[in-house]
This record gives sequence, C-alpha cells and structure tokens, in this order.
Amino acid sequence: MTTESPHTGNLYLAIDQGGHASRSIVYDFEGRPLAQGHAELETLRPRKGWVEQDPEALLASIHQSVDRALAGLGGEAPARIRAAGLATQRSSIVCWDRETGAALSPVISWQDRRAHQWLRQFADQAEHIHRTTGLFLSAHYGASKLRWCLDHLPAVRQARDRGRLAMGPMAAFIVYRLLAGHPLLVDPANASRTLLWNLKQLDWDPALMDLFGLPQQAFPRCVPSIHEYGHLSVGGQEVPLRVVNGDQSAAMYALGAIQPDTAYINTGTGAFVSRSSGHYPHYGRRLLTGIVLQQDSRPTFVLEGTVNGAGSALDWIEKELGLGRVFDDLSAWLERAEAPPLFLNGVSGLGAPFWVPDFPSRFVGDGQPWEKVVAVVESILFLLQANMEEMKKLASPPQQIQISGGLAALDGLCQRLADLSGLPVYRPQEREATARGTAYLLAGLPAHWPETELGLWFKPRPHPALETRYRHWKEAMLAAMRKPK
Repeated sequence: MTTESPHTGNLYLAIDQGGHASRSIVYDFEGRPLAQGHAELETLRPRKGWVEQDPEALLASIHQSVDRALAGLGGEAPARIRAAGLATQRSSIVCWDRETGAALSPVISWQDRRAHQWLRQFADQAEHIHRTTGLFLSAHYGASKLRWCLDHLPAVRQARDRGRLAMGPMAAFIVYRLLAGHPLLVDPANASRTLLWNLKQLDWDPALMDLFGLPQQAFPRCVPSIHEYGHLSVGGQEVPLRVVNGDQSAAMYALGAIQPDTAYINTGTGAFVSRSSGHYPHYGRRLLTGIVLQQDSRPTFVLEGTVNGAGSALDWIEKELGLGRVFDDLSAWLERAEAPPLFLNGVSGLGAPFWVPDFPSRFVGDGQPWEKVVAVVESILFLLQANMEEMKKLASPPQQIQISGGLAALDGLCQRLADLSGLPVYRPQEREATARGTAYLLAGLPAHWPETELGLWFKPRPHPALETRYRHWKEAMLAAMRKPK
C-alpha cells in the first residue's frame, strides 16, 4: 500500500526572467509542466559595449508571462498554486527609489562592459577580490556598473543624498516591485555576482563596498535562497514567493539533486559549465567560484566557467553577415560541415578561462557564410571544452555531462561535445532547465523528481578532424592573446 504525499495536489509557479524573454511555468508536485506563458523582451545596445533593458518593460514581461501561464492552466487550478519562485539573470543591476519604487537607471545587463577601463585601477587588488568573492575583476559583474550609475546618473546621486537610494542585483528590484510590502531583499546567487559579496561570510563585504565607493545602506538585505520573501499577487490570490535564485544556479537542479560526477552545461545568451564543490568554496586560478543555493546557513558551491558569447554570438554573426534567423538551419549546416574556419570568440568579452574583456573576435580561415556560422557554434564548444580541461586540474574528472538551454536543441553541438570531451552527454527532453530547477526547490527538494519524458544520450565517438580543429583553435587563441593591441 502506498501513501499519497500531502503535497500531491500542490502546484508551483516558476518565473524565469531571461535575457530575451520572461517565462512562467506551472508545475505539479511530480515535476510535470502544466501550463506556461512567454513574453519577449527587447535588448538595447545604445553604444558599443553597452547592453541595457527597460526596467518597466522587464516587469511588464514578467506580469504578461504569469498571466499567460494562468490562462493556460484554466479552471480552478490557479487556486492550487502553493508557492512561487523567481530565477533571474545574474550580474544585471538596477538602481531605484526605495520610497516610490521608480527605477533610476536602466537594467544594465551582465553582458555590459561599459566600465571595464575604470576597473583597471584596482588591478593590484584582483587576487584578493577573487579570493573573497570567487569572481575576477571584470566589468561583467555588478560593482563597476553600480558605480557608473552613481558617477553618471544625477537621479541616482540625488536619491543617495536624500537617503532614498536602493541599488543592487536586478533580482532585488524585481522582488521589491512585485511583492506586497516591497521588501528590500536579495538571494546569495545574485548578490554574489556583484564583486561585493563575501563567499565565506555569506554577506556583503563592507571593505569591498568602500573600495568601489558604494553606499552599503543602499543595498538589500541578504537572505537564503529558500526564504519567505513575501507575497505575489497571482490570479487574484496572494502566493508566497519562497525561492529566489540565479538562472544558471537554478538550472543545475532541473533533474533533482546535483550529482558530483556530472558537469552541468546550460546554454542561452551565454553558456556556463559548472561542477559542484559541496559545502565549501573551491578556488581555481582561472575559474569562478559560485554559490548556487543557501538553505538556512547551509551553502552549496560550484566551480564555474563562463562563455559570454553563446546565443549572443549567433545574434552577432547574423547581423555581421546580414543573415536572417539562422537557428532553424543550423542542424543541417552542422551535419554537412567538413572543414569550417575557426572563430576566436570575444563576443560580449572573452570569459573563462582566458579573461580578456576587450578581445577582438575574428575568423581564422575563410568559408561560406553558413560555414562561418558553424565556426561560431564550434567556438562555443571549444570554449566549454577549455573550461572543462581547466576544471580537471582542480577536481576529479566528471563521468558525464548534462546539457540544457536553447542551444542544446542542436544535435550536432551535443554530439561534438561528447566527441571532444570523451564523455557521454545527456540532454533532457525539457531543455529549459531554469524553471524546472526552480520548481524542484519550491517543491521542497523531493527525493523523487521524475522526468516526464526521458531525454537523449549522445555517446562519444572518434572525431579526429574536430580534435585537430580544437588544437588549432587553442593555438590561434594563445597567439592572438600574445599579440600587442
């Protein structure tokens, strides 16, 4: 005889605020997606290196996605939603008025590098900052963006002078604006992408705030990832928001508990590869150390490699070559490509394990436009492989790879990943991992979190030509970085 869980009838609303859109998906306790809503969001690039979004448009897209998910649910089911969770783009920031809630700055995206020259004055502090925060001294993270707002936006300075300024991760702004009572709170995963958060203390670091000239009183209070944040109005009822996390952090939980023998890759605007390091931070000279979850005082840390130019690199090549949307043709192009050129991928700045913020992207060799697109896709693969090789210096080799996100739909990318890494690659049927991972956390991290449909395994096979291209790509990357600018 089986005993039905008291949570069996519960539904959970997972909100995923991403670079191109906001998504809301309602899951049941068995991990089945019952309804979803989607709302596009425009990305603005007013100058080279600047990447912004409109804060009000972003909030509107969240509301639209929730409304569309509820409409798809229908009937009395919305009343069974027991909790909501939010996962957002890490490293994106906003400044706002803590009395009115009005945004005082754009959402400055994690891709934005407008202040990378300003950051260079702190080069002698880079190792200390890496040890303290797990991050490199990079304009992708929040500190330089927040200081830019103070230096260049009069409304931000006026709010500071009047004691009304709130500033910090975009997640905190969303929580403040969406929830009743306007709580000024932030989770660890988003706070930790600012260059201002101490991994050991699990809180803001006053010395780093002083170093960057930022007012500590303007920042939200740090609370655990799983926390009673407040209440969100959903379909006319008040639903508790109980999980706030970063998008890449939540994605690791899509299939349940994190497995220490697995390398997790999630692809979107950027691509990220992560390995669990348990309850203690593990430092790598050329990698990030991140926190993916905090329950009460129990943190879970990962080693992470970042590829800034993934989906954004495909957007770039479409514009560069004057092509329409290429994604629908990519599978066929990957299948037929025999000798594409190489692409040295500095789109949105060259991240791990090289860390060159103003690296100029370029092709090595020539080819037809479609072959150049394949070269861009292979550059994402090569950067992921370089990061995994760096991780092997610090941890036992993984036994498998789990891949998710938009680019995971490409069989040719998944098979190349298996071939180059020599590891089996698992692609879940439900590739949008962030929302599903958020639902798992909302459901209380159940021991049983089944997939509704099994995904596909890509087994490694010999691919000498790919290995040769990868070797030549690494040589070209190192040669390019040795050249004077």
